[in-house]
Amino acid sequence: ICCAASFDHEEVGSTSATGADSQILERWLDKALGSLGCSWSAVADRSFLLSCDCAHGLHPNYADKHQPQHQPLLGKGVVIKTNANQRYATTPTLAQMVREVGKQVQVPIQEFVVRNDCPCGSTIGPLLSSLLGLRTVDVGAPQWAMHSCRETAHSADVESLQKLCLGLFKNFRAVDNSTRRL
Repeated sequence: ICCAASFDHEEVGSTSATGADSQILERWLDKALGSLGCSWSAVADRSFLLSCDCAHGLHPNYADKHQPQHQPLLGKGVVIKTNANQRYATTPTLAQMVREVGKQVQVPIQEFVVRNDCPCGSTIGPLLSSLLGLRTVDVGAPQWAMHSCRETAHSADVESLQKLCLGLFKNFRAVDNSTRRL
């Protein structure tokens, strides 16, 4: 069963009756799955969460804010975001599965790891991952000047993100089953 969810109030903390930091998604999943004769607890272990937001692309005026090996470029594909302090909820196994699906659907994948001497924002990925107990990966289209009036992104990255999402809906189960041997 494939499901996409969007939430209100993400930029102000997600704490509301319809925000990601609420019971709304779990309640909806229980009702939807109950109408199909199963329960959320029966499918949660085989489920995954793809938390889609934007990613910090390498800005030519602020290149020093990125590590040399983690410099997402605009127009070069979807970014997997990782943070050791769980500001992004990406797990290594699920990140590798996303890379594999990216190969299958011919979507270029880039990596972003926040420098450990820089503060880091967050996404709803860690919130939902902890509330629902799901394997999670945070991804996004790279952009410049996040949260400014001059945010800039590349249309090809938005198309790549859409293609990756569709590829995950279609191919994830086979990739997930292939990792059960690990």
